[in-house]
Amino acid sequence: MAWFPTDADCLDYLEWLRWPEGFVCPRCGHDVGWRLADGRIWCAGCGRRWSVTAGTIFDRTRTPLTVWFTACWLFATQKDGVSAQSLQRALDIGSYQTAWAMLHRLRAVLIRPGRERLQGRVEVDETFIGGEEPGLRGGRQRGKKSLVGVAVEVREPKGLGRCRMAIVPDASAASLQPFIAANVEPGATVITDGWWSYSGIQDLGYVHDRRSQRAARRRGEDPHELLPAVHRVASLAKRWLLGTHQGSVEATHLQAYLDEFVFRFNRRTSRSRGLVFHRVLELSVCHEPVRYKDLIVDQQPKRNPPAGRAGWGHPPSLGRPPANRPWRLA
Repeated sequence: MAWFPTDADCLDYLEWLRWPEGFVCPRCGHDVGWRLADGRIWCAGCGRRWSVTAGTIFDRTRTPLTVWFTACWLFATQKDGVSAQSLQRALDIGSYQTAWAMLHRLRAVLIRPGRERLQGRVEVDETFIGGEEPGLRGGRQRGKKSLVGVAVEVREPKGLGRCRMAIVPDASAASLQPFIAANVEPGATVITDGWWSYSGIQDLGYVHDRRSQRAARRRGEDPHELLPAVHRVASLAKRWLLGTHQGSVEATHLQAYLDEFVFRFNRRTSRSRGLVFHRVLELSVCHEPVRYKDLIVDQQPKRNPPAGRAGWGHPPSLGRPPANRPWRLA
């Protein structure tokens, strides 16, 4: 609040993040422009007028930038993140939907295009994430929960590196092998369990270290200790969802929450929270606008009203008078 007391200070910071070497027109790429009285920049190449927030997640926002910056600071500096209700109370935002949409817009920018894939020794497994469901006892059973692929770098002699998490349609080879190819650099050593869908990843350029849970049981070992890194990360993600968001995460928005967890986990050793705040804003001005209609699940309004029950408000035992017979209340 001391650095950004006004919207003008926020705009100046965003302009420095978006055009560190000076103005560059997003449309024609021309680098010469003139600042107008309303704060916009007039491009000398195409004649288009641009504001600093145009084409970013702050495009056409009616929320003051000072509120946006405070929300970004809370989002980036809180160890376990912030929920929409907490953000609404902290910033005195009038609508829960506004706070919820602000956080989801910030989550939408956390994945940088072309980011580096995991390297070295990488553990890969999958887990179910979602609310408690009676009759579903884990494993790879299909149900209402979402199946999430988890990949974690294993450091030597001990420690964890970066991680990746993504929802996969099922536990087949057609789903798990593309997840590995998208998140693990070829040449890395991929450590998995004995699930058949992981067979053949050596043909994709990986060194496959396959560890059988049945063989571990025969040796008297704990099968859960074969892949300790992915089990720890999956447990932390579930605990974070239950703690910060009370486990109330829709399956449609689960990937956005997983992206936030991965962003926090990969920066857990950062000593400067200000650099994380700087990184969130830097990603925000490089991302295209995210509209509210793109965030909600049910985008189409209900055209037909729900049909009421026959004889609404009149139990059959009372008997209703005929429709063509005039009558009045006594």
